[in-house]
Amino acid sequence: MRFLAILTSFVSVCFVHAQHTSLNQVKQAFQAAKVAADTMIVFNPSILLDVAFPQAVGPAVKVRAGVQLPRNETAIPPTFSIVANGRQPRGEFVVAMVDLDAPTPQMPNISQFRHFLGGGFIPLKARDGLSLLSNSTPAVSEFFQPTPPAGSDPHRYVFLLYAQSKAFATQTIVDPTRSLEFFSISQFARDVGLGNPLGGTFMRVGPDPTA
Repeated sequence: MRFLAILTSFVSVCFVHAQHTSLNQVKQAFQAAKVAADTMIVFNPSILLDVAFPQAVGPAVKVRAGVQLPRNETAIPPTFSIVANGRQPRGEFVVAMVDLDAPTPQMPNISQFRHFLGGGFIPLKARDGLSLLSNSTPAVSEFFQPTPPAGSDPHRYVFLLYAQSKAFATQTIVDPTRSLEFFSISQFARDVGLGNPLGGTFMRVGPDPTA
């Protein structure tokens, strides 16, 4: 998957700009849902990560921390942006997406399930307070749509933003041939020197109503 700076992405991102959540609200949502504990991360965000799912028809659907989305709204790979707080962020970023509740929240014995892992994200010039994260290189793990099994309660799907380390570009821990199951984002971050996440958000997604 390649995240490119295209006009439609800007339009979609700008549409959801008014729905931003504060860093404190995101942190509280993580605590209430035990996201930080279950990912075994230290979560003190300094950057507000904005995630939006483009739709085949209509505006993009924004992820709001802890809010459930219908599965059919998560089919198209999401766009990532960061809120510009008076200055243009620099450097490259890594974005990860994991499911904490696979196969079910009551028995998450194949978690974490890796749904996306990519690096080389560069913030474009801020527009309406948002800097779209643009990437022109293949992801380490391409986007895999949330697919909770029939009968499952909604799963927590977590997005985390890291400053990219030098070791990330040459890491061999994860590649497209590796299983998506039994992943640990906290262990991976330690192994490649990513440090603690700079930002994040999460959504809940349940199985299709007919599943």
